[in-house]
Amino acid sequence: MHSFSDPGTETARFQRRVAVARALTLICFGLIAARLFYLQVREHSSLSAKAERNSTAIVPIAPERGLIFDRQGVVLAANKPVFSLEITPAKTQGNLDALLISLAELVRIEARDIGRFRTLLAESKGLNPIPLRTMLSEEEIAIVSAQRFRFPGVEINARSLRTYPFGPLASHALGYIGRINDADRRALEDAEPTRQNYLGSDHIGKLGIEQRYEPQLHGTTGFERMETAASGQAMRSLSVQAARAGQGVQLALDIRLQRLVELLLGNRRGAAVVLDPRNGDVLSFASTPTFDPNIFVTGVDRDTWKALNESPDRPLLNRAFRGTYPPGSTYKPFMAMASLQLGKRAPGVLINDPGYWDFGNHRFRSHEGGLGPMNLFTSLVYSSNVYYYTLANEMGVETIHDFMSPFGFGQPTGIDLDGEVRGVLPNQAWKRKAYRTAAQQKWQAGETISLGIGQGYNNFTILQLATATAALANNGLLHTPRMVTGLQDPDTHAIHPTEPPAPRDLKLRPENLALVRDALIGVTVQGTARKSFLGARYVSAGKTGTAQAVTIKQGHRYNAARMQEQERDHGLYMGFAPAGAPRVAVAVIVENAGGGGQVSAPIARRIFDYLLEGEYPSEEDIEAVQQGIGTTPRGKPVRVEDVSWPEGMALHPDDIPPQERMSAGGR
Repeated sequence: MHSFSDPGTETARFQRRVAVARALTLICFGLIAARLFYLQVREHSSLSAKAERNSTAIVPIAPERGLIFDRQGVVLAANKPVFSLEITPAKTQGNLDALLISLAELVRIEARDIGRFRTLLAESKGLNPIPLRTMLSEEEIAIVSAQRFRFPGVEINARSLRTYPFGPLASHALGYIGRINDADRRALEDAEPTRQNYLGSDHIGKLGIEQRYEPQLHGTTGFERMETAASGQAMRSLSVQAARAGQGVQLALDIRLQRLVELLLGNRRGAAVVLDPRNGDVLSFASTPTFDPNIFVTGVDRDTWKALNESPDRPLLNRAFRGTYPPGSTYKPFMAMASLQLGKRAPGVLINDPGYWDFGNHRFRSHEGGLGPMNLFTSLVYSSNVYYYTLANEMGVETIHDFMSPFGFGQPTGIDLDGEVRGVLPNQAWKRKAYRTAAQQKWQAGETISLGIGQGYNNFTILQLATATAALANNGLLHTPRMVTGLQDPDTHAIHPTEPPAPRDLKLRPENLALVRDALIGVTVQGTARKSFLGARYVSAGKTGTAQAVTIKQGHRYNAARMQEQERDHGLYMGFAPAGAPRVAVAVIVENAGGGGQVSAPIARRIFDYLLEGEYPSEEDIEAVQQGIGTTPRGKPVRVEDVSWPEGMALHPDDIPPQERMSAGGR
């Protein structure tokens, strides 16, 4: 049997199928049209940007770091173009140790290079290139380039290397730059504009001027937009926003004076600050021993870092404003000024000094055998302790604190460097905070006595002592010390002076200033500093000081020969010159070296000779001062302009602007 379909039914079924297919086709085309509309109209901007990013790359251009130079234009921190052998750990294949061995067969790689590399590797996430060797020679560049196909992840990159031409000289003032570490990155991420400016930068200022003036020195990062292939390879440059170099920084520092001061301190632990009392300019900011900032630029290896940190001489400590010391007898001029200003003791009042002063059951020592009757003048000239023991007892701790605080003792001076410590200017409130138990917190009357001679809880920085000394020299006008006097435009090279803070008037009465100044002149003419200033052609004023590093027990005498070196007394000196119209003020300390008249006053004398007379000490004299046996100058001094300065430091006096010729004797 055969069955036949109804043609009408088949036609209707076919037409339904065509209609469904047509509907499905229209729906599909509608969806495609809607998707096209969404992608090409609604999402056009977003997708266009993504496509642009897929075909282009933004490459940061690191700016050239600004220079640092002294008051006479001598460059102290510069930039040197170098080629660096670098490894990107994430791109290497195989064993990293084997790679280092293979590279060492091509170019000279020392143990310290590998040590530094491993230190940086430990701090890195492996995505950024890490330097293995810097300053490759042309021959080494050619050798590595020819073999580079063997070493994935190894590159030779052109870098601008920060360099300090005079090595350790003024390193505590200049600071150094080092590679950006995790702590630096966290700090940068907290400020979005700053973070963006460090794209492409590997280094940042760590200490000193390099750290404090990092925003000015760093410059502005540039960007280059590159067209890239699908493989990521750069094809061509599309646009460039040039980097802008950092500003140059001009210091008040006189690097030739700085060199002399560091030579005079020698290998001893010590510090010296030299100020212009008329404006607060820091002419020298010395701390010894020093360190070479160049070793930090490419990363310091662990052994070197350990040696620096564990050295008993603590070369990384900036003793000028981070070391604190009892001021010893250099505090007495300020105590004398307090007695006059506050009307506590008339200048002619005589206090007998038998060599000791008893308070309660404690005997406070003075000069053995005593000095006899002392007034204000002779108490400073011969440095009577008894005079100031009794004065401190009469004044009391709170009066001493309140008078000394405006001079800047026990508080930051405000110098334009980071990391300054406060020191301690004690009073009852300080002691309550410093100690835990009620018995310890109670101020004892006997604790006031030692404050009068700069001992006890007194603990100040040499910068604070220099700043206070400059205020005495400047008729009671206290200037904030400053390192930087100008910023140099990177385009025009014009130097724009920085505005110094307004001075503070301590309102010291002229007649009291004259009395203290006359006594300080007496110190250099007939007193404890007379040997250091014999033959000087100018009149200076100053005060020697000897500060205990450890407490001497009752009934015992100080005997340096029986003590460990670091238990011996510190030698200090503060002073200014010329006494009638001071142009320079100094504070010096030599740690554990004995009396200030023997070790620190001689340094001040040579500083004054250099700045006021244009004279540089003989080699014989420098050696004697370094050994602590050079009071009166020895040998024939050399004119400053005739000194054989290191390369890059020598200047002819005619090249120095008249207002900067202090060191040439013309100011």
